[in-house]
Amino acid sequence: MGSLMMRELVGMHREFVRCYGPDRDQSPVWMEGEKLKKLMSVLQKITTEDEGNNNLAALYVKYGEEVCFNGMLMLKASSSGLELGNCVWTIKGPRASMTYLPSSIFVSAHALDFDYSSLKGNDVILFSDFSSLNGMYDDNKKMGEHIVNETDIFLASNSVFRDDGMDEDESIKFLCSNDDIAEEIERINFICSCITDAINSGGSVLIPIGRLGIILLLLEHMSETLHSSNMKSQVPIFMISDTAEEIITFTNALPEWLCKSRQEKLFSCEPLFGHVELLKEGKLSLFPHLYSKGLLHGPAVHLLHRWRADKRCLLVLEQGVDAELTLKPFMPLAIQVLGCSFLSGIKVGKIDPLMGLLKPKLILFPEGQKSLCPATDKLPWSFLYYSKGKTIEVPNMREEFEVRMTTEVAFGLQPRQLDKTTAVARLKAKLLLSNGQYVLAAAKSELDQSERHLLHRGTVDASRIPSALQEKGIVCSFSAHADYSAPSDRERVISVTSPGEALVKVTSERTTIYCDDEETAERVYDALRSICNGI
Repeated sequence: MGSLMMRELVGMHREFVRCYGPDRDQSPVWMEGEKLKKLMSVLQKITTEDEGNNNLAALYVKYGEEVCFNGMLMLKASSSGLELGNCVWTIKGPRASMTYLPSSIFVSAHALDFDYSSLKGNDVILFSDFSSLNGMYDDNKKMGEHIVNETDIFLASNSVFRDDGMDEDESIKFLCSNDDIAEEIERINFICSCITDAINSGGSVLIPIGRLGIILLLLEHMSETLHSSNMKSQVPIFMISDTAEEIITFTNALPEWLCKSRQEKLFSCEPLFGHVELLKEGKLSLFPHLYSKGLLHGPAVHLLHRWRADKRCLLVLEQGVDAELTLKPFMPLAIQVLGCSFLSGIKVGKIDPLMGLLKPKLILFPEGQKSLCPATDKLPWSFLYYSKGKTIEVPNMREEFEVRMTTEVAFGLQPRQLDKTTAVARLKAKLLLSNGQYVLAAAKSELDQSERHLLHRGTVDASRIPSALQEKGIVCSFSAHADYSAPSDRERVISVTSPGEALVKVTSERTTIYCDDEETAERVYDALRSICNGI
């Protein structure tokens, strides 16, 4: 209660200052120090968007567009379907790829549908959809109740992973069915009918809901409902928010964030949302200069105090609000309270088919939802469960990784064929990170071909060594126990007597020259090199 009271006091003070201004003309004392002024100038400098400034930089991303961060990571945003601009993120690096999966909706009535196809094949999925913790509460249709019934929880037909043997086409059809959006529209229509009943009885309606998409749908369907009931000209609608004007402009400025059906309206020159007509006709009024924050503080508090004793009025609350605690300061209540739930994430029954399509190697799952999604040996992916404030170690997902090379490096190679499938070449290059991938780039200085030492491969054929040494004017002899027919992994020893003394030991893995005289060692080395393959 203490925390709630402090938040309410801070909010009330903020509202007072916004409406009436501070109680002094100059800045507060704590903002007048020289150190603070210097700090503000430094912060302003480092946050300035300047191409020559590498301290802080803003990344502006479009849906489906890959952008590079620091040369190491590639970031791509795709629609989550929950709200306008809400994103699912793909993060790819040279050794792994990850999906950040927040609350998402496959088919939306206002936002662009959840683009799950762009997430296929990523190694790790960070599942951050906590909507299943709260569940989907049934609509409270008992208009006379003052407190929302939060005991009935609807999760899905099953609360554990299932293996129904669905193929990919069946999974896509199941995930992208319109059942969820049909339920959402039905829920919106029910709320509108309750609002109409309250208005017909002479009451007023208060809807302290913060989700933009729900507000837009409510405005659209309320406009249709009021128009069909011939009450449109008699019922004023007020949108109270300090960002009201920005929100309305925002919904018409970014059509690429809208669902396909609303994008088609753009090309046919129709309004994207129903509130456009309400604004033109003056039926919808915006109040951007009043601070509003639910039922804790702001105009909603004053309106609820005014209407709480009127049983004709209606208060619409969203799932997740602690109704008993929130409404306690306003008791006793005569106002009707409607508790409603909206689709706010992936239903539990759809998680398994979705993972089957995405095919990750590892899923990071909330600890609080572990009972809904237990790890079993039957699943092709592994689970790690995370919780707030605790660090978990994610294992390496890729033992091997790809390295690309520049055209300059590729054209400079001189490969030699080892067999039908393998070739080998000598390479001098720099290993760089570019656009999330390892790249071999040409080194600044190249050794002259005549100066560099050859790298040799393969086993020295011991039977060819005497003739190779004799061609260089070297007198040698095998040890008395030398046997050419012996296995190749057996050590053979060759003694050099002229022009100097040396000893050569040959095995299947290496050939070693023992000699105190540098000139003799060089001549022996040249002789052996002539019968080796070098690059």
